[in-house]
Amino acid sequence: MQTTSCFASVPYSARRLALALLLLSLLSAASLVANAQKQESPVVHLAPAFDEVANAALLAMRQRAGELGIGGVAVVAYFEGDSIQSWSSKMLVVGRMKDDPSSTSKGSNLLAIAYSKAAEMANTLKDSGSQVRPPMTGEVGWTGGVIVRGKTGYVIAAFSGGKSEDDVKVSQAGVEVLKSKL
Repeated sequence: MQTTSCFASVPYSARRLALALLLLSLLSAASLVANAQKQESPVVHLAPAFDEVANAALLAMRQRAGELGIGGVAVVAYFEGDSIQSWSSKMLVVGRMKDDPSSTSKGSNLLAIAYSKAAEMANTLKDSGSQVRPPMTGEVGWTGGVIVRGKTGYVIAAFSGGKSEDDVKVSQAGVEVLKSKL
């Protein structure tokens, strides 16, 4: 039995051209893959054992909130350097995450408020509600968050759920733990 190539009837020069085009398309595809792999991803430097330190800070915040008889949401964050490009954060619900709406109140999303405080601090490098500028859209401008320069960057703790002065006390408990390690 004789086998014949499906290209037997195609002239030699046409076969060479088809092979050259095939190789060119394969090289182009390989180049696209290589370029996609070379694209710079953002530089993310995570503090060693952030989760462990964050968990300790959140537990300290929960304990302080308990001492003050309040509940709400605790947020901690860390970013390296002098300006934020990325951060690591964790949160903990301490009793409640929201205040339900009522006939006299539209309710409160305590998680959103705590992260808004943290975002304001990341932008201003000042405690939340510091009034160094008017609050931007997305910010609440309320006190309750604390930011401190750590060993290699900034540490942030924010709490929402109590009176502003109590939120600050809870946040201070968290930031103390964070700055001792970060």
